[in-house]
Amino acid sequence: MIRYTDIRLGKFIDRPNRFISHVEINGKTETVHVKNTGRCKELLIPGATVSVQYFDKPERKTKWDLIGVEKKSLGWINIDSQIPNKVVWEWLKEDNKEFNNITLIKPEYKYGNSRVDFYVEDGDRKALLEVKGCTLENDGMGYFPDAPTERGRRHLNELSSSIKDGYEAYLVYCIAMNGIKEVYPNEKTDPKYAECFRKAVNSGVKVIYLQCDVTSDSIGWKEY
Repeated sequence: MIRYTDIRLGKFIDRPNRFISHVEINGKTETVHVKNTGRCKELLIPGATVSVQYFDKPERKTKWDLIGVEKKSLGWINIDSQIPNKVVWEWLKEDNKEFNNITLIKPEYKYGNSRVDFYVEDGDRKALLEVKGCTLENDGMGYFPDAPTERGRRHLNELSSSIKDGYEAYLVYCIAMNGIKEVYPNEKTDPKYAECFRKAVNSGVKVIYLQCDVTSDSIGWKEY
């Protein structure tokens, strides 16, 4: 379980650009750094309750980071784009159903023209894992991505290629919200990603849907 410190609750006002938002905290409008460059339009709506983390560091442009949003139908959704890799790191280090005897975990492993999130050795097995955080929900199902992603398509293609080089290849969706068990490619938003996803699965890329428990100040993997 990953826990944040110095978390406060506020009311979302607006998002002038990808990097900052305005949030009402204790009756005062504050400028808050958004730790997610995705659209999050269905979450970041005026009046939504959000969780923000406070930092008392003079070198920062703002003292606040936007961590999570409360959605009435789901509860808390973590939108910190740095957190999925941390959750998967914890999952790899603990007992899980996929790997039983891990001897090496190497983050940011260079393969092809990219850096894959994790390289894992488990006995004779050599595996590459690419992690994607899912925050988009519709009718009880998760979807990815919430905006077109050329980078995501490239990662899928390289995972497919890695199988020919003797690796096991995994796409890990870290589902940063409660109660969602599966993630579908968002065909409407990025049909090219959906096509790459299907080709990757057909080539042997395995998909893991890592469910999480999420609160206003914590997130931890649950099952898959």
